[in-house]
Amino acid sequence: MTTTTNRRITLAARPVGAPKPTDFATVDEPTASPSEGEMRLRTVYLSLDPYMRGRMNDVKSYVPPVRIGQTMEGGAVSVVEESRHPDYSAGDIVYGRTGWQRYAISDGKGMRTVDPSLAPISTALGILGMPGLTGYVGLLDLGQPKEGETVVVSAATGAVGSLVGQIAKLKGCRVVGVAGAQAKCRYAVDILGLDACVSHREPDLADALKAACPDGIDVYFENVGGKVFDAVIGLMNVHGRIPVCGSIAHYNDTGPPPGPDRLAGAMRVILTRRLTVRGFIIFDHRHRIPDFAREVSGWLREGSIVYKEDVVEGIDNAVEAFLGLLEGENFGKLIVKISDDPTGGG
Repeated sequence: MTTTTNRRITLAARPVGAPKPTDFATVDEPTASPSEGEMRLRTVYLSLDPYMRGRMNDVKSYVPPVRIGQTMEGGAVSVVEESRHPDYSAGDIVYGRTGWQRYAISDGKGMRTVDPSLAPISTALGILGMPGLTGYVGLLDLGQPKEGETVVVSAATGAVGSLVGQIAKLKGCRVVGVAGAQAKCRYAVDILGLDACVSHREPDLADALKAACPDGIDVYFENVGGKVFDAVIGLMNVHGRIPVCGSIAHYNDTGPPPGPDRLAGAMRVILTRRLTVRGFIIFDHRHRIPDFAREVSGWLREGSIVYKEDVVEGIDNAVEAFLGLLEGENFGKLIVKISDDPTGGG
């Protein structure tokens, strides 16, 4: 046994509405040395993502919920500190879903190595990881943008949306982002290269979006739902496509949204304009990983795309950072730096 102390964040209670700090608990315990066929990992970077809110609910979904007392689920980049696994050696950098903790014991299932020569290892949680793959597949395979079309992406400066917008520009589209703070909208235009960006805080979002999309909308990459979807749906062109990636505006709902029921109107538009609305979970598209890795890493090396990370220091700040994520307080891919980066990054 080793005397190394592991600190992990567990689910203490199922949230009602917005999560609270008391819905989480901190557990300190010794971590064991690996058995034969296992390795001990030291977490370097932990990914925080909106989908984690859904995992806190005890409802049927595409994956089981986190159990009370279980370590919060999440992807992480780690360094192998000790290995008794035939495929991994001490010093290897790996990615796996090891959760909110400083150390983890792994049998290698679901793990993959991370090549630090390609890009900073933190990118395995963002632009070269699950969020990047989500944006790549959702836009290209489901949205199918064509040159000259108008693409709108919500959460345009987030981990997924920022790549969606940049790829759409590479494909020759007019791209309009939707974000919150004006600083994010400026970033979307000045740095990401989008043609326009509208704040969802505009008093008349529908009019602002209409002005930014004079030819209507051909592809809407849906990340948020709520009033953004309400503003977009009436502007969709015939045969428009809506890949549905997330609905963060509703993750904390405890009942139906207030106001009149808009479903009938939305369904009428879907019918009369022959829209394709397709929800997707990235687990179903793992076959696209080689194409994604090759193409996006190439764009990254060429400087055709950029990325932004919002790095928080220390596992003790993970809960506060996650609660802020659900309120849109992050700016870029939200990552918690748990320990020193052996490659010198961060």
